Amino acid sequence: MTVSLSELTGDYVLDPTHTRIGFVARHAMVTKVRGAFHQFEGTAHLDGADPAKSGGQVVIKTESIDTGVEQRDQHLRTNDFLDAPNFPDITFRTTAVERKSDTEYRVTGDLTIKDTTKPVGIDFEYTGNAVDPYGNLRVGLEGSVTISRKEYGVTWNAALEGGGVLVGDKVVLEFDVSAVKQG
Repeated sequence: MTVSLSELTGDYVLDPTHTRIGFVARHAMVTKVRGAFHQFEGTAHLDGADPAKSGGQVVIKTESIDTGVEQRDQHLRTNDFLDAPNFPDITFRTTAVERKSDTEYRVTGDLTIKDTTKPVGIDFEYTGNAVDPYGNLRVGLEGSVTISRKEYGVTWNAALEGGGVLVGDKVVLEFDVSAVKQG
């Protein structure tokens, strides 16, 4: 059973077992490395009748980065990249929500990585809602945004023999969200 957008109004918590916060980065100029963060928490207030009154925040634990290769993950946790010991969190806090269509929304907010905060706009698609077998109302959203890692102080790289660099500057952040209504 699904409910109308106006019935979705309320407070939500991200379900970490059914939400993926991932990324894609170019490696050696020829392929892409994909990964995800496995530890995060997030809350949101949705206003189905007036999305501009919606907002939320997400806190991601940098140490939970996982590309499937432990040696690479350890390197990504060092000061060369995320410096997890000194900057344990990546945060996103909403500053505005704009309805683009019946299922598309632009969520603008402040993204902080390594103590550098920049505004970003993330395009989300509302993928639906459902009441799960436990009686919880869930909403689904999918979105992505491309950022420059260098703008956040993540500048390590290595030159390739034939030209180019080992790690691309552009990183795509991906969000596949399942949020559960509270109360």
